Amino acid sequence: MPASLAAVKHKIDSTKSTRQITSAMQMVSTAKLNQIQHHTQTYEVYAEKVKQMLADLVKSHSATSAASQDDVYAALFKKRPVKKTGVLVITSDRGLVGSYNSNILKQTMALMKEHNLNEDNTVFLTVGKTGTEFLQKRGMNIIYQYSGVSDVPTFRETLPIVRTAVQMYNDQAFDEMYMVYSHYVNRISSHVIAHDVLPITEHSLLDEDGNMPSKQKDTPLENSDVTSAHVSAEYEFEPSDTAIVSALVAQYAESLLYGALLDAKTSEHSSSANAMRSATDNADDIISTLELQYNRARQAAITTEITEITGGMTAQE
Repeated sequence: MPASLAAVKHKIDSTKSTRQITSAMQMVSTAKLNQIQHHTQTYEVYAEKVKQMLADLVKSHSATSAASQDDVYAALFKKRPVKKTGVLVITSDRGLVGSYNSNILKQTMALMKEHNLNEDNTVFLTVGKTGTEFLQKRGMNIIYQYSGVSDVPTFRETLPIVRTAVQMYNDQAFDEMYMVYSHYVNRISSHVIAHDVLPITEHSLLDEDGNMPSKQKDTPLENSDVTSAHVSAEYEFEPSDTAIVSALVAQYAESLLYGALLDAKTSEHSSSANAMRSATDNADDIISTLELQYNRARQAAITTEITEITGGMTAQE
């Protein structure tokens, strides 16, 4: 076999091997996506109920009155002058996920530009190695980092992240916090969400569009002028409204982050499946092109050999 044919044949074999890998990775990501979607859909029902109950209590001023108590979670309602801003960024630990990480990090930079944030007045909490490495290279102040989130995150995994963020807020490591992550829309689409999560405001509870709330529209709950006449549900507290609100706010904070992790992981698996499908399709195109090139070269070599044989027979005659 001529050297040129051998080189093309080697490229075809190596591309086929790559295609087998990307195809297998696509199937694995699709299986993970199907698995996590079940958890995400069922958990959204619980998270929405917690949010609705807390919103009702906010309207009735029960949560506002509880915020004045000496409680680590109830203190999340209190708004104070902003000296430091915290940004929680959720990315993946690995690559091969298409534009998943780059879109999140671009939105993080856009958030900083929009709110005049820089390395001096901003601290970062990162979930995922990609975001950590990106921000470290740019000299950002990372005060907390977490990696190794499961393919299907468990609620227990979020507890150290939530408790650390809450404690840092109460210790005034930062005075407000934003969260940036990728929201799963469907198997071919997702978009990055960046919104404020601390302090808890009436606007953040009632906003349903998933967009970045305007800071001018945020109203601290202790200054809210919404009356109890607008409450859509009635509650009887046992043992007390303070105890109930404290427990409910803790569940809300935990459900907010856990829901974001589930959503981000769902989007990550979808992006990985799409990236591997595109890689597999590209490999198919390359293989088709190389096989056509190989067949043409082989045909040309055969034609040359026939011509030489014919010429030799003619010369003997």
